[in-house]
Amino acid sequence: MTDPCKIKEGNTEYSLGAYDGTHLLYDFKKVLHYLHAKGQLLFGPGFKIYEDDKEIIYKLVNYFIREEANCKKLHLDMNKGLLLTGPVGCGKTSLMKLLRHIVPHQKSYELIPCRNIAFEFNHLGYKVIQDYGNQGFYCFDDLGVEPQGRYYGQDCNVMGEILISRYELFEKHGIRTHITTNLNADELEERYGNRVRSRMRRMFNLVSFHATSKDKRR
Repeated sequence: MTDPCKIKEGNTEYSLGAYDGTHLLYDFKKVLHYLHAKGQLLFGPGFKIYEDDKEIIYKLVNYFIREEANCKKLHLDMNKGLLLTGPVGCGKTSLMKLLRHIVPHQKSYELIPCRNIAFEFNHLGYKVIQDYGNQGFYCFDDLGVEPQGRYYGQDCNVMGEILISRYELFEKHGIRTHITTNLNADELEERYGNRVRSRMRRMFNLVSFHATSKDKRR
């Protein structure tokens, strides 16, 4: 196995910590340095790591690198997925696109906007729910902004049905799902119902940006 703590971007090699052939020891400052550089490559030179966000990034980094002791202290269950919440523009989607790059030796997830899934349903029907209720590894982005699904005159809460399918995969096979959303717990329950909300409590670690987090897109 090559050193998973070393990541090459173009002609530059970044070290995220130390690897002795068996154990990984990550250095959070080095991880932040890499995230800043990779973020600028992905999102442009205006990308930066905000001081106010370092606490939440620390939580997410420990989850992604599967640092068991720190995850326990941070009340994160490594067997569950992430439910990343926060106001519009706080950086949820960017972080979920970015953080998977610090663990290239792990299986990555596909990040899919929930709006796209609803539009797929309107075109292809219930096959879409079956497709996303499979054993793939997904991050569903912007849960709650998607329109109601409608196929041949029948309305369907598409993401609600997919989440129930994902719950069954989680219970039977331990397959995780990640989500980003602007909605709080009450709004999620209002949109998807108590049945889905109760399953989400079992499936996800709730990680929240502060309600006053700034909109980075302005």
